[in-house]
Amino acid sequence: MSDKFDVIVIGSGPAGYVAAIRAAQLGLKTACIEKWKDDKGKGVNGGTCLNVGCIPSKALLDSSHKYHDAKAALGGHGISTGDVAIDVPTMIARKEKVVKQMSGGIGGLFKANKVTSLYGSGKLLAGRKVEFVANDGETQVLEAENVILASGSVPVSIPMAPVDGDVIVDSTGALEFQEVPKRLGVIGAGVIGLELGSVWSRLGSEVVCLEAMDDFLAIMDQQIAKETKKILTKQGLDIRLSCRVTATEVKGKEVEVSYTDKEGNEQKAVFDKLIVCVGRRPFTEGLLAADSGVNLDERGSIYVNDLCSTNAPGVWAIGDVVRGPMLAHKGSEEGVMVAERIAGQKPLINYDIIPNVIYTHPEVASVGRTEEQVKADGEDYNVGTFPFVAVGRAVAADEADGMVKMIADAKTDRVLGCHIVGPSASDLVQQVAIAMEFGTTAEDIGMTVFGHPTFSEAVKEAALAVNGHAIHMPNRKKRKK
Repeated sequence: MSDKFDVIVIGSGPAGYVAAIRAAQLGLKTACIEKWKDDKGKGVNGGTCLNVGCIPSKALLDSSHKYHDAKAALGGHGISTGDVAIDVPTMIARKEKVVKQMSGGIGGLFKANKVTSLYGSGKLLAGRKVEFVANDGETQVLEAENVILASGSVPVSIPMAPVDGDVIVDSTGALEFQEVPKRLGVIGAGVIGLELGSVWSRLGSEVVCLEAMDDFLAIMDQQIAKETKKILTKQGLDIRLSCRVTATEVKGKEVEVSYTDKEGNEQKAVFDKLIVCVGRRPFTEGLLAADSGVNLDERGSIYVNDLCSTNAPGVWAIGDVVRGPMLAHKGSEEGVMVAERIAGQKPLINYDIIPNVIYTHPEVASVGRTEEQVKADGEDYNVGTFPFVAVGRAVAADEADGMVKMIADAKTDRVLGCHIVGPSASDLVQQVAIAMEFGTTAEDIGMTVFGHPTFSEAVKEAALAVNGHAIHMPNRKKRKK
């Protein structure tokens, strides 16, 4: 193997593998280093997202939703299923099969694009050199014209709930339960906590989410957040806000959790399993030599400019390890941008239009600014909302919970944000993201012909409602300031 490359990427998650493939497509000699191993010790690509994050969690969400439908929802359609049971080990095995297929697919893409795949750890040295320690222990120093750091993130740990991998687990451990816990505690009611809580709640767990924040989904539009909480509570999730965990004690196969409630009273709860989901942090351990020239910011992220360039010439950083939301698709786009800039092109990313999705059922999705953000900026705006209960396709499919909310500038009518809780929200919000990228107005969306019957008609009606023109509901146009 040659030890000189045009580009070396450290990390093969959604940011890293996309950067490596795009660089190779542009004619750059590229290598990608990945330290992840499977349960047999074999190097695999995909990083956290494919191995213990986005993909396996969605596999379990899908399996658990099918089980819930078979057990509780199909009778209304006249479908009799008899006794329905869940075989958790089989469900977990299916998840592993999905993971293996997806991670193997990256290997195939690397081979097709002539990316050199290296399994082991990489450390950035001075002068764009990389110390590569292979999984077999062999050490080699590689050189590159450009180095892209894409080492991802890891779960945040908290001292009052130390993970033991058995009774107290992090998000990774929550993907490996071999049976349904009767009582499940979740510390954190954010994206990961709600998704994992939903999985095991559908399968029969009594789930309690302890959230320290006073507001539910504080980063989301609060009208949508309140609607989401109402729906998830109806499904059985016990979401307790303003609850701060102070201690945990494992007693045999149970864990006792001490916490203060919103009134400041000391409370205790006992669970069979406890998932710690209080966020993620950039993973930089062992990544940077002292003289690498790369700086970290106050959050521990690698400092980069808007183009993902670090302080060190020829060194870039992308994905979860840099500023901004920890979203796989955000990292992927940064990977493409950096690869193309290395090749002499000048692409940019519009960070104002990056969709965000929570894969509960129904899904929650957003793009652009929330009403709270627009109001704080002092802008004059209009809002249109439309409920899925007024959408024929949603009612026919038993998917009538939720709503679409659209926000537009009062003077220009340009769409500023869209927020959805409802069926296929992750796909519906993408329609608006495309429209916003082209500077679309709410009127433009309202004048577009949408197929009938579709879930997406709720998007059209919300756009019409912005200016008081909704057809399938009474209009209550209100101008906000």
